[in-house]
Amino acid sequence: MEISQNLRFFNTPTPKPEVIITPFKHSHVQAAVICSKKEGIQIRTRSGGHDYEGLSYVSIAPFILIDLFELRSIDIDIENEIAWVESGATLGELYYAIAQKSKVHGFPAGTCPTVGVGGHISGGGYGTLFRKYGMAADNVLDAKIVDVNGRVLDRKSMGEELFWAIRGGGGASFGVILSWKLRLVPVPPTVTTYVESKTMEQGATELVSKCQAIADWMPEGYFLRVVLGVTNGTNGGKTIQVELSFLFLETYEELLPWMKENFPELNLDRTAFTEMSWIQSILYSADYSINDTEVLLNRSQQSRSFFKGKLDYVTEPISEAGMEGLYQIMFQLDTSTVILTPFGGIMSEISESEIPFPHRKGNLYEIQYFVSWDDDKESEKDVSWTRRAYGYMAPYVSQSPRGAYLNCRDLDLGINKDANTSYAEASIWGLSYFKNNFRRLAQVKTVVDPGNFFFNEQSIPVLRSGKMKCQQQLDVSL
Repeated sequence: MEISQNLRFFNTPTPKPEVIITPFKHSHVQAAVICSKKEGIQIRTRSGGHDYEGLSYVSIAPFILIDLFELRSIDIDIENEIAWVESGATLGELYYAIAQKSKVHGFPAGTCPTVGVGGHISGGGYGTLFRKYGMAADNVLDAKIVDVNGRVLDRKSMGEELFWAIRGGGGASFGVILSWKLRLVPVPPTVTTYVESKTMEQGATELVSKCQAIADWMPEGYFLRVVLGVTNGTNGGKTIQVELSFLFLETYEELLPWMKENFPELNLDRTAFTEMSWIQSILYSADYSINDTEVLLNRSQQSRSFFKGKLDYVTEPISEAGMEGLYQIMFQLDTSTVILTPFGGIMSEISESEIPFPHRKGNLYEIQYFVSWDDDKESEKDVSWTRRAYGYMAPYVSQSPRGAYLNCRDLDLGINKDANTSYAEASIWGLSYFKNNFRRLAQVKTVVDPGNFFFNEQSIPVLRSGKMKCQQQLDVSL
């Protein structure tokens, strides 16, 4: 199935849709929802197809697929610093459209250009600007959604509770999101990148400890990603290589004093840094040529593979001994990757309940255990590795609940057994994604989709207390 970005869901046993609908107009989506509800058949909605567990295009029950590929118009209004973008557009298409109108505006979303705007923003969405401006969903001003009755609603007509829910709570639980109105953010004409790689023999262990120590108090205009991988060592065995990737919303001259003070061991000079425009930094982060902005219009990934990821949030620095245990697990699979993304900045200033995404103040960084492979025969072994790494890390990460991120969906956390799954049963996974916001999401769901038409293996459940009581509770909370 060409709609699959993850080859785990490409093989023959994977359930396929009864029908694929590619709407050209919003009314086509309305008709698809009305007809599907009438016939009692489930809907899956795909914008970019990057769901980690394939829920945007896979279902055990018979289903139709609404592929939003043709709904990808983008309207940039630089004077008012806003953009309307349809859900079928990719992040790359959005970034390209912004850059065509302005060199000093951007949008704080992810680093993979082929990810669809619709799903990315509805799950929260963050990238290199999130410590400065928050998540993509934090910068949504309005939206249009087709609800369970086939109506097109905007922020005013859907109400603030549903508008809150779809900005980080996953749009597929509530309807089909057609478009987003976004707040564009200022970026400097020149940003700076810095990349450094070290092996364990070269001091990588100490470097990881340093990154943990500065993770959440770096200046908010600084973004850091730390990627750990297995490589060949100098003694003939395996070692861990650590790659630091910085993006600074400053020039080289502005950032150098901070870097020299905090990373004196790197012996930095001018040649270590590369200055570029913000749009070039998007290309750089995606491993594209920084001089080829047209590549952002290519909706296909450079390559497709099988993959599985799991994710945690770290609230206290992990000791070198603790990290050493993780390295030993990584040595069990040469293709394993661990990615650390520091939080802090404005993320620590935004309330946990501002939108459904709750992982804000107190989180030093996100850590992801990721593996990709090319042969289906390797699937069991490689998926097992992610579970092993996740199991080992339990003592070192957030607890009660152990945090998770909807845009790194993980069905290992638990699934809805059917459309009648209770709130208590769904809380097994729901509290990990949303913490205390999960109850409010369920209240919204009960009001706007009491029949649970928009159902999937990790959709928000309907409360048994009923629509009227949930509406009253939401009214009181306003």
